[in-house]
Amino acid sequence: MINITKLQTGAAQPADHIRYGQGDGSAHPHASTATCTPTSSRTRKPIVVWNITRTCNLRCIHCYADSHAERYPGELNWEQCCEVIDDLAAYKVNALLLSGGEPLLHPQLPQLLERSTERGLKVTISTNGTRITPDLARRFKELGVAYVGISLDGIGEVHDQFRGVQGAFEGAIRGFRLCEEVGQKTGLRLTLTRNNVQSMEQILGFIEQENIQRVCFYHLVPTGRGVDVACLRPEEARAAMDMLIDRAETWHRSGQTRELLTVTQPADGIYLLLRQLREGNPLAEQTFRLLSWNGGGANSSGRGIANIDTQGNIHPDQFWQSVTLGNVKTRKFSDVWEAAYEPSAAQLNELRGSDDPAERQKKLSGRCATCKHFRLCGGGFRTRAAFANGHWYGSDPGCYLTDEETQIDLSGIFS
Repeated sequence: MINITKLQTGAAQPADHIRYGQGDGSAHPHASTATCTPTSSRTRKPIVVWNITRTCNLRCIHCYADSHAERYPGELNWEQCCEVIDDLAAYKVNALLLSGGEPLLHPQLPQLLERSTERGLKVTISTNGTRITPDLARRFKELGVAYVGISLDGIGEVHDQFRGVQGAFEGAIRGFRLCEEVGQKTGLRLTLTRNNVQSMEQILGFIEQENIQRVCFYHLVPTGRGVDVACLRPEEARAAMDMLIDRAETWHRSGQTRELLTVTQPADGIYLLLRQLREGNPLAEQTFRLLSWNGGGANSSGRGIANIDTQGNIHPDQFWQSVTLGNVKTRKFSDVWEAAYEPSAAQLNELRGSDDPAERQKKLSGRCATCKHFRLCGGGFRTRAAFANGHWYGSDPGCYLTDEETQIDLSGIFS
C-alpha cells in the first residue's frame, strides 16, 4: 500500500508507524488501539484480511472470491470464529479487515465486531455498502470500528454495471451517508480497470462532494471473476497516477486532510519518487527513505498481509488462494504464521526469502531481475507475478515503469 498523501505532501498519516516506521499510530482517531512502531518492515505483525462469508448480494465482475447470493457449506462456526479472534488478539496483529463476499450478510457480524474490539483488535470492514442500515451504522460507531471501506467503481450506471445489480450505486451512497451521519470513519475502495479509469475525474469529484476522508485505489489482480477484466495499459496507469498525485497535492494545499492510497502495486512509489526528482520536490529524499524502510512487495504478501478465507484456510493474501499455508480449524493462525510446523514453514520461508534484497532479487526473472529499484519496490506485487508466470519469481506484469526508468540508479543521488 502506497500512501500518496504522505509521500507527496509529507503530512502525518494514521498508519505511518506500520507502513513507514514513523510515529506510534497516535494520528489514528482510535489511538487507543494503536500499536508500537515495529523495528523493521520485516518484523511487523500482519494485517489479516478475513473473509467471514462468501455469500454476497451483488455480482461484481472482478470478484476474486467468485461470490454469489447463496449459502456456502464449511464456513467457520461461532466457536471457531471466537478462537480465531482470540488468537489474533493475543498475537497482536496490526489490524483485522473483515471482508467477504459481503461481510454484512454474516448472521453474527455484530457479535464478531464486539468480541474483536473488546479484545483490542483494530477492526475495519470492506463492504459494498448496500446493506448498511441506520442501526448498523450506529453499532459500528459504538463498537469502535476503525474504518468502513465501501466499494465504488464508478458513478451511477458505470458502478451498477461493474457490480452486476441495478441500484448498487444508490445503495452504496446511502451506506456512505448513514455512516457519516453517526460520525463513523468511512472511505472509498476502488479497483482500477479499463472499465472505469475514464470515470476517475467524476469519482474524485464525488469524493470531494461527499467529503470522504479516505480513498484506496486498487490495481486489479486478475483472479476469480477478475481474470476476464481488462487491466490498465501502462499509459493509462501512468495517467491515473499523475491524476492522483496532483489531486493529493491540491487537497493538501487547500487544507483537506484526506488520505489517498494505492494498493497492490509497489511501483506506484517508484513512479512518484521519479516524478518528484524531475520536479525538484524537496520531499524526494524522504520518499526514498520511507520506501526503503517499507520494502514494497518483498514485505507484503506472506509477511505484512495475510488472509483467512471462509473455510479457515490461511493464504499469503486474499488474492493468492492457490497457496494454502494451513487452516485455523486445526492450527492457530499465529502458529502457522510463525512457521511453527510443516508444510507451511517451507512455503513461507520461500515466499519471504532472504533478508538481503540482493539475494532475493537473484531469484527473479524478467525485468524485476535487473530493476535498480528492487530495494524500494520488492519486485512489485508477487501475487500478480505468480499468476502471470506460473511461479513466484517472475516479474510483475502490472509494472508500468519504462525500461529506461527501471535502470535509473538512485544510489548516487541518495546516500
